[in-house]
Amino acid sequence: MNPAPTSRDELTCRVLPQMTLSSRSNPLTRPLSPPPPYTTPAERAARRFAVQGNAIVTGGCGNLGLVVARALLEHGASGVSLFDVNPDSSKEEVQSLISNFPSAKIITKSIDVRSAQLVQEAVGQTVAELGSVDILLCFAGVVACAHALDVNLDEWRRTLDINTTGSWICAQAVAKEMVKKQTGGSIVFTASISAHSVNFPQPQVAYNVSKGALLQLKNSLAAEWSHYGIRVNSISPGYMDTILNEGAGLEEARKVWMARNPMGRMGDPSELTGAVVLLCSLGGRYINGADIVVDGGGSVF
Repeated sequence: MNPAPTSRDELTCRVLPQMTLSSRSNPLTRPLSPPPPYTTPAERAARRFAVQGNAIVTGGCGNLGLVVARALLEHGASGVSLFDVNPDSSKEEVQSLISNFPSAKIITKSIDVRSAQLVQEAVGQTVAELGSVDILLCFAGVVACAHALDVNLDEWRRTLDINTTGSWICAQAVAKEMVKKQTGGSIVFTASISAHSVNFPQPQVAYNVSKGALLQLKNSLAAEWSHYGIRVNSISPGYMDTILNEGAGLEEARKVWMARNPMGRMGDPSELTGAVVLLCSLGGRYINGADIVVDGGGSVF
C-alpha cells in the first residue's frame, strides 16, 4: 500500500486506483439457471428463499442475533458462527439452537469487533471449522444517549468504533475469505432508522452518525466488491421490543415512539427475519447496495 502523499508534488503525481465492475459473463454475478421444469411449485418456492452455506453473525448471542441466526438455519444454512463479546451469557439459547438443528454446525467465538487481529483470527477459525463463510450479518452494536454538548470524546469514539469500524473490520476480513475462495457471498449491515432521521425524544448524536456511516459503507462496498460476487446490503430497524428498550426509565420514551408509529407499537425481533432471509437467499441475488427499512412505517413522517 502506498503511503499517503505528504507534499504538493506527490499530490500532483498521484495515480488513482480504479474499481472494476462485474460483467454479464461473470459466473459469480450472472443469473442462475432456472430450476428443472419437473420441480413442484412448493419446491421452487422453497428454493427461492433457500439459504446456502455458512454465516457469521456478530452480536450473535444477543436478542436480535439469535433470532436471525435461527431464521438462517430454518432456511437451510449449513452452520453459523456467533461472534459476541460474551457468548456465555446466552448458553441456554445457543444450546437450544444446537438441539433444534442437529445437522447444522453451530459455534461461538468470544470477540470484540474493534480488534482487527481477533476478528481475522476468528474468521479464519470459522472457515477451518465450518468449511467456508458465505454470509456475514453485523448485529454487534451499542447505543449511547446524551445531549450533544455533554458527549465526551471517549463515548463518541466507542460508539463509532463498535458500530461502524467494527462492521468494517468484520466485512473486510470476511470479504478476503470470499475472494480467496472465489465463492461470492452476502454481507448485511445493521443500520437503523437513526441513519435516516433524527430520533425523538432522546438525543443520540454518536449513534445516529455511526448508523448513517454504515449506509455509505454499504454503498461503497456494494460497488467495489460486486465483481467478486459479494453483495452488500443493510437493514434499518425501527424501535424493536428488546431488552435495550425495556425498563421504567424508558417508559415515557416508549410511549412517544409508539404514538409516532402508524402501527402503534414497536417491532418484534422476528419481524426482521424476512428482510434478512431475503438478502441472504437466492431471492435476493440481484439486490445489491440496498437498505430495507423495517420500522412499521415510523419513518414516513
